[in-house]
This record gives sequence, C-alpha cells and structure tokens, in this order.
Amino acid sequence: MSKIEEIRNAMVAAMKSGDKERKAALSFLLSALKNKAIDKRGDLTEEEETQVILREIKQTKETLDMTPKDRTDIIDECNKRLAVLEEYAPQMMGPDEIKTVIKEVLSGLGIDVPTPKDKGRIMKELMPRVKGKADGKLVSQTVADMME
Repeated sequence: MSKIEEIRNAMVAAMKSGDKERKAALSFLLSALKNKAIDKRGDLTEEEETQVILREIKQTKETLDMTPKDRTDIIDECNKRLAVLEEYAPQMMGPDEIKTVIKEVLSGLGIDVPTPKDKGRIMKELMPRVKGKADGKLVSQTVADMME
C-alpha cells in the first residue's frame, strides 16, 4: 500500500472518530503528496514520498520556530500536526549511528584524523548515504565535532 492510500485510510478513520486536528493534518499531508505526484506526472517512489513528508515536517518546525510565544493557538496546531506527520516519517538515525557511517566514510577516503579542510570531501561522500535517514544539521555538527 502506498503512503497516499495509507494516509487516505487514516484520514477517513479520523473523520469517523471526529478527530478534526488529525484529519486536517492528514489532509494537508495528502494534498502535498498528491501535488508532488501531479508535478511528476506519475506515481511517487517511496523515497519521493519520504522527501515530501520530511519537507512538510521541516516547514512545520520552521513555522513553530517563527511563531510568537503568545500565539498558543498556532503553536498547539503545529505541535499536533508535527505529531501526525512524524508517524509517517521514517525513523531517523541517532548520533551513534551517524558516527558509525562517518567512520566508514573516513576509512573509505583514507582519512585518519579529519581536519576542517577535509569537511567538503567528507560531506560529499556522506550525505548521499544518510539522505532521508538523518537530519542534515545533526550530521554536519557530528562531523564538525569529530574534527581536530
């Protein structure tokens, strides 16, 4: 079952149970997935579906960060939407898993002790391996922490 069908079924269940916030978040995600499929003029691959979901999570987090603290209605709505979106996002890698992949990349590149000069080469090799599986900021920070 594709994500679109899965989300559509979950949206119907949310409508039947009367959960308006969940239904709205699922509807929002469903429209983003459908728009991407229309733009592509075909069915989405699992990776493309994941990219859409992660983009929606990122945009919701940005909205949450920019919202003034006194606008609790928007903050609550964003938090509820994030909870629903994260149900459909893939499990992200933790710092330990990222370090393991970084060490594999370093050994592949023949780098014993990374320096700031090597960061570009490391990131170029590393990012395709962790794309969609780890937060880019966390990956970059982890690489920076491992440098001397």
